[in-house]
Parts: sequence; C-alpha cells; structure tokens
Amino acid sequence: MRPIQLGTDPTRSRHVSPIALGAMRMGTSTDESTSYAILDRYVELGGTFIDTANNYAYWVNGTQGGESERLLGAWLRSRGIGDQVTIATKVGGRPTRPSPTMAREVEGLAPGVIRESAERSLENLGRIDLYYAHIFDDAVPLDHQVEAFAALVTDGLVGLLGLSNHWAWQIERARAIAAAAGLPGCDVLQHHHTYFRARTDQAGMRSPDGTLGVTDGHLLSYLRAEPGLALVAYSPLLAGAYVRPDQPMGELYDHAGTRARRAALDDVVRETGATANQVVLAWLMGGELPIIPLVGASSVAQLEESMAAIDLELTADQRQRLDAAG
Repeated sequence: MRPIQLGTDPTRSRHVSPIALGAMRMGTSTDESTSYAILDRYVELGGTFIDTANNYAYWVNGTQGGESERLLGAWLRSRGIGDQVTIATKVGGRPTRPSPTMAREVEGLAPGVIRESAERSLENLGRIDLYYAHIFDDAVPLDHQVEAFAALVTDGLVGLLGLSNHWAWQIERARAIAAAAGLPGCDVLQHHHTYFRARTDQAGMRSPDGTLGVTDGHLLSYLRAEPGLALVAYSPLLAGAYVRPDQPMGELYDHAGTRARRAALDDVVRETGATANQVVLAWLMGGELPIIPLVGASSVAQLEESMAAIDLELTADQRQRLDAAG
C-alpha cells in the first residue's frame, strides 16, 4: 500500500493510506454497531485516514450536526487508536439552527467561530490532525480567516490545514496571504471528483458561477502547478450510481460525455474483472496527481470492495482509453 504525503513541512506532514474513509453518516443513518464494524475493518485493511465534519449529518435528524464527530471520538477512545490514524474534520458549514434540509444559513468562518468550533471538535474527537474550511465565506475578510486558522496550528490545536469547496482563485489567494505573512497555510484540498465529468455551466446553491466544490479544469491545472498540494476526492462513487442503475446521478452528469465515459468504463470492467467502483477508484489513485478518494460505506462489504481497488493496477492502454473518452 503506497502512502500519500499530506503537507510539506516536515514537522507537521503526515503519511496516509491511498483511500480515506468518510464518517459522514456514522452516528445517524449508520448506527453505532455498524459504524464501529466499518471503522475496525478499515484499520485492519491498512486504512489510516478518516474524515468527518462538525455539521455531519444534521440533515438526517434535523439537528445541527456533531453526531459523526462524537461517534468517531468514542470509537477512537474505545479502541485506543493513536497517532497512526489521521483524523480530519471541517468548520464553516454547521447550520445556525436545527435543519432537516441543506441549510443556507450556516456558521461561516469568522475568527471566533473557527476557534470555538475547533475547540468543540477537539472535545468530540480528542485531536484534529487536519482542519478544513468547509465552505468559502465571502462575508469575512480572507486574511482574517487565514490568520485564525494559522493561529490554531501555532497554538497546537490542529496539525495541517485544508480548504474544501473553494474556487481555484480563492485557494491561491488564501495560500498567498499565508505565505506572505509567514503563516501555516493550506496543504490539502477536498472537492468532489470522480471519473464522470460534471457539468460546470449551471448555477449552484452558493454561487451563480457553478457548483462550488466540483473539480474542474482550473483546479486540476492548479494542482499540477502546485505539487505540494494533495486532493481528497469526495463522492467519488456517486452514491452507488456506477453500479446501481436505479441510482440517479442528477443533471450535473446528464450529457453525452457521460455516456461515452460509461462505455469506456464498461470495457475496462470487462477486461479487469473488477467492479465499476473499483475501476473508478483505481483511475483516481493511479494518475499523475496526488488524489485520495474519500469513500463512504454503510456496510463492511461496501468498504472491502472499495479497499480492494488499492491493488488494482490499470494498464497504460486502459488508462489512456478512460482518459480520452467523453
């Protein structure tokens, strides 16, 4: 299993497994017993990178979140899991009041919120190895956000810093502010990325310019120019849509390019004998950019299917055909 390095500062960098496990639904739609079984098996299989957020998963039971962090922290304590597993969480997207649907009114990234939320997450988890800004907050000056996150590193509350659901220009601006001030900056990105290409020409929930958080050509180009950055790819399996015809992919993927990529994917599935999910994960992991798929699982079997993709090596011809389609 080839580990991936997060961060370039030797005092704070970490090496993690090539597949991360998402704990988003643990503690809500995935009960404690099942969650513990999935987490145990992930570690048994060599997994060392677990992801959550302070707002997960508020929409399931109409809360403000925190269920996932609390379950994960309880599991870490019960198993005596130490520094060998990297724990990531996020701030910014917690709703300001209990909500059963995707909330527009969220905590944001004011300096006080960043610190208070980090302290609350530390109580839940025990430690924070990687701390993301979950959203972009244009109501707070970016230099104030950068300084607040950097102070958490300086004060020893968190390890590495990351940005999620930001435009490429926002990432560059935040990193430039940190570099100019000699402050710890962003080392990890977390955005949606998968084999099928999403449309980027439709207004999103938080931006008229598109769906924030979808990996596009601008972000991939930025990653090529910044080899010290790693990308954690969330929703890489499209909630099962690659293997379940009854699972809709939504209008973001309703275009001719998806059909062309589906055909190429099906060809490689037949050639390898792997599942479509495994081919997608192998495609993400085996490229030139440091991409870490972030997978969810509602059963141990689902997790084992995903983790088996680590051993699937696509040939140069298979990768070329997958890349060229659509």
